[in-house]
Amino acid sequence: MTADNSASLPSLPPRAADSHKGDFGRVLLVGGSRAMGGGIALSGMAALRSGAGLVELAVPDVCQSTVASFDPAYMTVGLPSDGSGRIAQRAWKDIRRITEGPDVLGCGPGLGRSLGLTWLVCRLYTQFPRTMVVDADGLNALAERPDALGASAGPRILTPHPGEFRRLAKTDAKLPREEAESWANELAARWGAVIVLKGHRTLITDGRKSFNNPTGNPGMATGGTGDVLTGVITALAGQGLSPLDAARLGVYAHGLAGDIAAERFGQVSLTAGDVAFCLPAAFERLAGTG
Repeated sequence: MTADNSASLPSLPPRAADSHKGDFGRVLLVGGSRAMGGGIALSGMAALRSGAGLVELAVPDVCQSTVASFDPAYMTVGLPSDGSGRIAQRAWKDIRRITEGPDVLGCGPGLGRSLGLTWLVCRLYTQFPRTMVVDADGLNALAERPDALGASAGPRILTPHPGEFRRLAKTDAKLPREEAESWANELAARWGAVIVLKGHRTLITDGRKSFNNPTGNPGMATGGTGDVLTGVITALAGQGLSPLDAARLGVYAHGLAGDIAAERFGQVSLTAGDVAFCLPAAFERLAGTG
């Protein structure tokens, strides 16, 4: 499959004057742990900066106050935690309740790994009926239960970096980029999912159409930028874009925000927080107002 990089970029529709927050999507992000509370907070901040009307973060109760302190504009809910400060398997009852309302679900940033989390992620993947974005340890959980990948209950967007993709593809070999992209196209078609294979000129594919992204820079090779991308894509899907369009626009805007951040702070000093901070400028440029 040849990537179609000439197609026009998707866009969000203009906002009506009488709009309210309910018009722009209710987003739920599930993740975080005592050792990694920042990742899910970055996702939440990015979702807000990408236009989501309501953003809620479901995190372990042991780090709820820490995660809540990053931004007052998103809501948090504390879930039962295990002895290592991760979401416990017994949290399923609470998760099932809070996933009844959101338009879109993002899962994985800062989650950590355990048998209980593998069970929870796969349960969400096979039961949540609306769009779900899966990243980080959410992908690692699916890699341990590959039977779940072909049994999704709704649209799915997977955002692996090359290492996570190798685990999903069940290969230990370090694949050349061209071969990895070919596998991504094949697996996206097999699983009925959109795959965002991160890296230089990130690939976005649904198995029928594929695109390489032109934005972004080496300064973005730093911890947390993938968590920001999760928030961006989840917010765009919550505003009504199709999974493929949300992924394409999200990857482009995320890379553009990284380019703006590099202009302001330099590539060496760039952080994931800088990328989230520059999302408003990126969306202004996309709208032709900045």
